[in-house]
Amino acid sequence: MADQKRLFLLDAYALIFRGYYALIKNPRINSKGMDTSAIMGFVNSLFDVIKREKPDHLAVCFDKDGSAERTELFAEYKANRLETPDAIRVAIPIIQDILKAMHIPCIEVSGLEADDIIGTLAKQAEKEGYKVYMVTPDKDFGQLVSENIFMYRPSRMGNGVEIWGIPEIQTRFGVERPEQVIDYLGMMGDASDNIPGLPGVGDKTAKKFIAEFGTLEGLLANTDKLKGKMKEKVEENAELGRLSRKLATICVTCDVTFDAKDYELSEPDSKEVQKIFEELEFRRLKEQFLRIFSEESDVAVAKANSEEPKPKKEMQAAGSGQFSLFGSDGESPATLKEFSSRKTIDDVAHVYQSVSPGMGMKLFLQNLMKQTKVCFDTETTSLNSLVAELVGIAFSWEAHKGFYIPFPEGRENAQKLIE
Repeated sequence: MADQKRLFLLDAYALIFRGYYALIKNPRINSKGMDTSAIMGFVNSLFDVIKREKPDHLAVCFDKDGSAERTELFAEYKANRLETPDAIRVAIPIIQDILKAMHIPCIEVSGLEADDIIGTLAKQAEKEGYKVYMVTPDKDFGQLVSENIFMYRPSRMGNGVEIWGIPEIQTRFGVERPEQVIDYLGMMGDASDNIPGLPGVGDKTAKKFIAEFGTLEGLLANTDKLKGKMKEKVEENAELGRLSRKLATICVTCDVTFDAKDYELSEPDSKEVQKIFEELEFRRLKEQFLRIFSEESDVAVAKANSEEPKPKKEMQAAGSGQFSLFGSDGESPATLKEFSSRKTIDDVAHVYQSVSPGMGMKLFLQNLMKQTKVCFDTETTSLNSLVAELVGIAFSWEAHKGFYIPFPEGRENAQKLIE
């Protein structure tokens, strides 16, 4: 199995605002009269990512002082936004204290938006062989998606997590290439950021223009093919369209540097995290934190959960007397005809992760201990058991998701890892 290093980059303000407004009708007010909705919403999103994905590398990116460059280009950029609610203003330093106690890096640079920080880090990490997941509900990030960069849209209202790769971006925006999302936004604008776009051009028209002309410049070079009022509007507002495209473009060359060791998820300061949660009166989040990060707690939960779940029927790709690591048992071998019509690894969403030493390994082992059934396979240097050396072990207990533990060279080092 290939070593798939993964980096998760969280868009702090997008998740904080989302958490706050999700609870706006039923805000979480503690006994001190403090509205903790924004903090609770963000921490829930953070814990959900850690529980589901068990990332080795993770960071949270914040805006600081807005985008100096975009404001210089267009003074009204984001000027339509209401004043930040006091509950969110109060929440920011507390959230950063929680992240500090959890030893999760907070990345912020004066004059840069989180979008630009995430864009730059994502492209740098991709070049170093990482799969990058941008944790945000913001559609603008679609322009950054590639074969190794994905949008990770957190679950909301029971809808589940959405991971947008290239096919999802193509469908959502009507584009052939993710970078055309910039042209789409330049044409129709973005009301949330006060980006004007071309007057009279909405979602449907922008998609139509993208399909016909490919880019904003392609549209502006072919206005003779437009008719009536639309022709006039596009020609009269060509520079406004170009400005809108610039405003919508996420910078990928900012003054931030991806250094893998700085983004490793490490052991949290458990006492400090618990102290903050107690002050906020986050009883359930404190319990959740302990369940995620306390080995003893997770083992106890695993032992208490004695009921064996019913096995799910999943596709099994068996053949030549071997089982598939990611199939489930109890299924009969499929015929060649059946396989020809089935989806493959190339068109099925999947996550196969190499587990690194440290916190990533600890979280993996805690999750492994909870399982009642696990498939595993050993990778060795030889089929002859008398001379074979262990290269690694692969595990799976869920369709389309697997974990691989590579073993270091030398029997002594490998033995230490096993112990």
